[in-house]
Amino acid sequence: MSKILIAYYSLFQNTKRFAEEIANQTGGTLKEIIPENKYSFDYNTAAKEVRNQISRDFCPKLMLPDDFAEGYDTIFIGSPNWFKTMAPPVKSFLRRYDFANKKIIPFCTHGGGGFGQMIEDIAAECPDSLLLEGLAWGGGTVNAGEIQKWLEQIDIGID
Repeated sequence: MSKILIAYYSLFQNTKRFAEEIANQTGGTLKEIIPENKYSFDYNTAAKEVRNQISRDFCPKLMLPDDFAEGYDTIFIGSPNWFKTMAPPVKSFLRRYDFANKKIIPFCTHGGGGFGQMIEDIAAECPDSLLLEGLAWGGGTVNAGEIQKWLEQIDIGID
């Protein structure tokens, strides 16, 4: 059985709830991606900060140990869809660790934009990984049944 990591970034806790349900169903290890400098909890202020970071391809410094992603062969990577791509802390995470020969499974929360360009952006950051089909969730309440169906589709063992 593979060792599973569910790594996520979540400002407003939507992606966190999604990540928790994946961990619950897979028995994987749940870990939060934490930037050194947190975003504003005011939506409009955070949106301005993020838009600026994405346009500059900025990767914020993370407060994560060097072995954060070590020892896992299947890695779920969760992010909100921010301006058609992943949150900058998630890009920092992808650039910080080596995911060669790992299964990468993206998931995101969104307000109507699905994955946007996120899949292509993750593939560009992890060219030597096996990128499996992800799940984009556009809603406040996580649907455990839909997540279970998705996990079965991508053949990830459920505890």
